[in-house]
Amino acid sequence: MRSTLSAILVSLNLLTMRPLHFIRRGQPVALANVPPERTLLELLRDDLGATGTKEGCGEGDCGACTVVLGEIEGAGTGERIRYRAINACIRLAHSIDGMALWTVEDLTEDPLIETSDATAAAGLHPAQEAMVQCHGSQCGFCTPGFVMSLFAMYQNRCCQGEAITRADAVHDLSGNLCRCTGYRPILDAAQAMGDLPVQAVNEPRLLQQLKLLAHTRQALEPDLTYISPPTEAALLAARAAHPQAQVVAGCTDVGLWVTKLHRQFAQVLDVTTAAELRRIERDAGHLRIGAAVTLADAFGALQQHWPEVERFGARFAGLPVRNSGTLGGNVANGSPIGDSMPLLIALRARVELGSVRGTRELALEDLYTGYRQNVMAPDELLLRIHVPLPQPNERLRAYKVSKRFDDDISAVCLVLNLTIEQGEVRVASIGAGGVAATPARARAAEAALVGQPWSEATVQAAAAALQAEFDPISDMRASSAYRRAMLAALPQRFWLETQGGAPASLDLLALEDLQ
Repeated sequence: MRSTLSAILVSLNLLTMRPLHFIRRGQPVALANVPPERTLLELLRDDLGATGTKEGCGEGDCGACTVVLGEIEGAGTGERIRYRAINACIRLAHSIDGMALWTVEDLTEDPLIETSDATAAAGLHPAQEAMVQCHGSQCGFCTPGFVMSLFAMYQNRCCQGEAITRADAVHDLSGNLCRCTGYRPILDAAQAMGDLPVQAVNEPRLLQQLKLLAHTRQALEPDLTYISPPTEAALLAARAAHPQAQVVAGCTDVGLWVTKLHRQFAQVLDVTTAAELRRIERDAGHLRIGAAVTLADAFGALQQHWPEVERFGARFAGLPVRNSGTLGGNVANGSPIGDSMPLLIALRARVELGSVRGTRELALEDLYTGYRQNVMAPDELLLRIHVPLPQPNERLRAYKVSKRFDDDISAVCLVLNLTIEQGEVRVASIGAGGVAATPARARAAEAALVGQPWSEATVQAAAAALQAEFDPISDMRASSAYRRAMLAALPQRFWLETQGGAPASLDLLALEDLQ
């Protein structure tokens, strides 16, 4: 294990580093001296010799490193295990403290995975057997990642009595790339595994183990290299005491600083263990989404009120990234190509910032002062995003333009939210990404719409205002001229769709047409 800044500080007794604990193969695992920036993939391959988990892109794009995490969700009689497929390459090892972990080697070795026929040998797990029967592997490099995404799908769907549809399979495998076998046999395997003899995790036993592990961890002295407070108050106190610590909220961007830039951290402050920040609440006409809510869960909550978000959210990276990344992390990061911010700006969301000094709110678009710069003080953290619930006659359209349909970064992201009554635009909110140094609100285009008849002439005026309002750059994703053309074309597309025109989106084509 490489020498790190944190290890040096620990050796000098300037910081304390407590062991990392998790459940694997039905047994508690305790690992000491794990640096705060060590990735889960490094831990698995280099420290534990679990080389079935592959190292591919190192940035959460290919899915070869996919593993599955299990953690307790719900309370009382509704308590269960939630299974999430995640990218081990950009996930910090300490972030799985207190969880259950499965790698591709574990599916035939975990005593907690039990077959429905007590007299039969377990053999391959249904996720593995289905891949064999459907000829879902060729070179094999991507296969372990696919198998683990299938395992999570199996536990979350098949073991809950759900038959997997083709659309379910496409959704749940969106973060896994294959360049030789092709996707048809792998999708076949996803649908076939539910017909094989059941092999399911014994959840009552795993729940007991995870609860016992939680009690064990509470008795340990605090970790001052990887700080993961359990409450909002403790989190804000830690931020005040350690303003120099690197804040993480899912690590889908910070993880790349480790894998690509070889960054090391003396201290890490993880917000995702604070219970209050993991909640989604509805009150007084608002949806309040905690900063530590995963992108998958945040989009799921939003789509209950805005069905358009389901299609838009499914194009945000791949499912393993959405299972690790958080809405608060995406917003606080402030990347100009972060897709959640144009959506939230169009929904007129506000952010709640907090410190030991108190809390304050501001419009999301006012959070940013420049490229990846924001108004937060050194002791402040983003705590929640407040989203007003939809009003009558609101029409939302969210457009993402990228080279690939799945698992790609936007060249242009434009989200329009218009209230149209009696043929007139009464309210307009437009969020734009990929066209400025920060995610931005298109105020000039909004002004061109409000109070005007909903007509093609009005849309053309708003499109012209959009083009005048932004001066996009040229880069590897698109030229400035192309981005400007999209700024004009997307409002026109919205207009045509409201007039009964067929949506021009690949995801709305029949799935058979894509095979």
